[in-house]
Amino acid sequence: MDAAAELSADGVRPDADALVIALFRTEAARLVQLARWFVDDRTAAEDLVQEAFLRLARNHHRIHDQDRAAAYLRSIVINLARDHNRRGLVSLRHRLPAEPDDRSAEDHATESESRQAVIAALRALPRRQRDCVVLRYYLELSIADIADTLGLSPNSVKTHLQRGLRALKTDLEVQG
Repeated sequence: MDAAAELSADGVRPDADALVIALFRTEAARLVQLARWFVDDRTAAEDLVQEAFLRLARNHHRIHDQDRAAAYLRSIVINLARDHNRRGLVSLRHRLPAEPDDRSAEDHATESESRQAVIAALRALPRRQRDCVVLRYYLELSIADIADTLGLSPNSVKTHLQRGLRALKTDLEVQG
């Protein structure tokens, strides 16, 4: 067995460790923000992101183009958030959310009625529309990056964005 194929004590190849560390430094905070659009509990969002990094490390061999690793992570976070919500908002470790949710000063400063209305309207969108809108306007990803993350064609992303924005506009105008 050559040195590149050797596994570390935790069962991960050294090059996988370097990739995970680099991505954690550049993507972790944004991934927590992404997860927060899907789950209310900050602790659960952080757990989802941690699990996504663990899965990336375990499945490093599936990534043939390391430039796509960030897209792979985003898709893992979105899928974990969906699973989390299907389980009735119980965290990955099957513990109850923090009592009450420990929110940051940033969370308190940005919370308002309009923000809550936008979040509710986003969560009411069909899944693909919501995913595309959140990735485009809250993570500021390009159409190509969204397509890569969700496994869609760029034209499908554009269609979901148009429909999602139209539905948001209608919903928010009715509320306002």
